[in-house]
Amino acid sequence: MDSRRHFLGKVSGLAGTFAVVPARVLGANERIRVGIIGAGDRGTELIHQLSTCGNAEVGGVADIYSRRREKASAIARSAGIAADFRFLLDDSSIDAVIIATPPHAHAEQFCAALEAGKHVYVEKTLANSVQQAKRMRDAAHHDAGEHVIQVGHQACSGGHMNDVRQFLSRTERMGRISALAMRHYRNMPHGKAQWARPALMTHDLTPNNVDYAAFANSADTFDAHRFIHWRYFWEYSGGGVAEYMSQQLAFWYHALQLEIPASAAMTGGNFLWDDGRETPDTMDVALTQPEGMLVSWSSGFGNNQLGISEDLLGSAGTILRSSQVRYVPQKINRPDGVEIPGRSANAPHGHMQNFLDSIRLGREPNCPFNLGYRVSIACQMAVESYRQQRTVRWDTAREEIV
Repeated sequence: MDSRRHFLGKVSGLAGTFAVVPARVLGANERIRVGIIGAGDRGTELIHQLSTCGNAEVGGVADIYSRRREKASAIARSAGIAADFRFLLDDSSIDAVIIATPPHAHAEQFCAALEAGKHVYVEKTLANSVQQAKRMRDAAHHDAGEHVIQVGHQACSGGHMNDVRQFLSRTERMGRISALAMRHYRNMPHGKAQWARPALMTHDLTPNNVDYAAFANSADTFDAHRFIHWRYFWEYSGGGVAEYMSQQLAFWYHALQLEIPASAAMTGGNFLWDDGRETPDTMDVALTQPEGMLVSWSSGFGNNQLGISEDLLGSAGTILRSSQVRYVPQKINRPDGVEIPGRSANAPHGHMQNFLDSIRLGREPNCPFNLGYRVSIACQMAVESYRQQRTVRWDTAREEIV
């Protein structure tokens, strides 16, 4: 009950004071030089986002695959290019790094970057295991707010957040919030599976051109399929949970200031493609929150009729989020309430701009480490439930999934 009252108080007051204020601040007009760790599709997209932000430049790019290094050199012509990410950390002219590698690699790169004195933008999901997330948390605590840490949940910097916060600012609009229902459905053309990338299985994908030991963190035999299709395998990724649920969850964990779930249950399977993937193509997740509400997420890759949307359900009203945010009153408890449309727009580079602004102004970014950490643990709980075929709980004393 205390947790429930605390939750309602936070929502009604839109509490959210910044817990950490970076001590190392660049001048307001100082150009920020950024290193990119991982120059795949996402890393390249972030390079383009960075180019739209004022007074920032790519100072270096690192990738373990020679073809990606060649493409990066054509985009960021003045940047230094290397296979080993430590090249960027050793460069004193680089102020910050963007980590755009698969989730299993984040912990090592994140910890090393903070130790080297860099601000860090780390793509979602923060980590691929509880142990990795804890290791990163230890590094963040040791840094003690000296450097800005932004986790790549972009919706936290979108206009939808402003709309939702406005709707939550008056408690009578929502009443008692009991559930959040989220959906993420896509469809793929026949013969093309989600995340299948046959065009990338080129002749130059060989051990001579890929530092596979750096990718696999082991002496495993080179496997081009696993390297390209890493989202298929638990060793490197949380699949749809990490790619999509984490994004939607981060938005609402931020808006409602939710903690790590008390329990998680996930069911589903690979009902569309028999291609050796381990991560499911169709799934349902239920998270029981300690604040006294249920968060559900359903997803599939074989039909997009239900689309991508979220509904926050309160006894006095509903907040609906898809391409736009809307508030709809529950007439049984708010007979005089009216529907209110959201008005804020989203900027594709808003999250990157927020990261750079936070460095310059010495403030906490929109998706700080602790938020990304909670979302990462929630995702790991869902994955463990699916893999163990049972409901799992979060042991707050031991900080473990049980």
